[in-house]
Amino acid sequence: MKFFSLPGGRRLAWREAGVGRPLVLLHGWSMSSAVFTEALEHLSADFRVLAPDLRGHGDSEGGEGYLLTDFAADLARWLQGLELEDVGAVGWSLGGQVLLELLGTPAAERITRIVLVGSTPRFAAAADWSAGLPELQVRAMARDLRRGYLKAMVEFFALQFAGEELPPRRRQRIVEFAVRQGKLPEPPVALAALETLRVADQRQSLAAIAQPVLVVQGGLDRIVAPAAGEWLATRLAQGRLALLPLAGHAPFLSRPEEVFTLWRDFLR
Repeated sequence: MKFFSLPGGRRLAWREAGVGRPLVLLHGWSMSSAVFTEALEHLSADFRVLAPDLRGHGDSEGGEGYLLTDFAADLARWLQGLELEDVGAVGWSLGGQVLLELLGTPAAERITRIVLVGSTPRFAAAADWSAGLPELQVRAMARDLRRGYLKAMVEFFALQFAGEELPPRRRQRIVEFAVRQGKLPEPPVALAALETLRVADQRQSLAAIAQPVLVVQGGLDRIVAPAAGEWLATRLAQGRLALLPLAGHAPFLSRPEEVFTLWRDFLR
């Protein structure tokens, strides 16, 4: 792991492999950069791949807040500190929403091409948004985390592959590198970030995003509805949808070769 010092002495951790044009990978809620272990291996021949841990996740130290603006502020300082330019960026799930938030800061000029995986501009449903998880389901997730943190995390991880034909050996391999090599956030961090997901709404900010964006969406996704990915792709000025009908919420884990090829071809 590498570490970057943020204001106040906090440290942001990241993994890195390869040389060339920078490619930043942002993980999802309750996960860490360990989830991109295979991505670093596969893509480092073409890019300088950097996978940071969001604040309070993995080896990055926590902060006072866990709003999308808080996550994005850390990353903006990190991008500036490392003097990264002409950046390709991949955001998965919460990481995709953090990336959308980052595009509303001056750091956006450093980012030239974007991939959003299992992402949505609004995680929870609303009166005018049926493509989100029902409010009661999100609140139930928070309740389950308080009652039995590890059990709730295991169930959420399993939900990412619901409906997919994933061989047991492959599932075990994913658990070994994506979960056991990373670190779960502390329960208060996970709950605060989940609350951020419940209330955040980025639908009105999409029109300002000028970069080319590839939206990769699993057709079997039980966490972000396919309709959310489809809607997102149509609302971006240069948005394009890659729908994977037999994939769930984490297609880069269940179908790595196919998905890494999609990323590579789009980001070159």
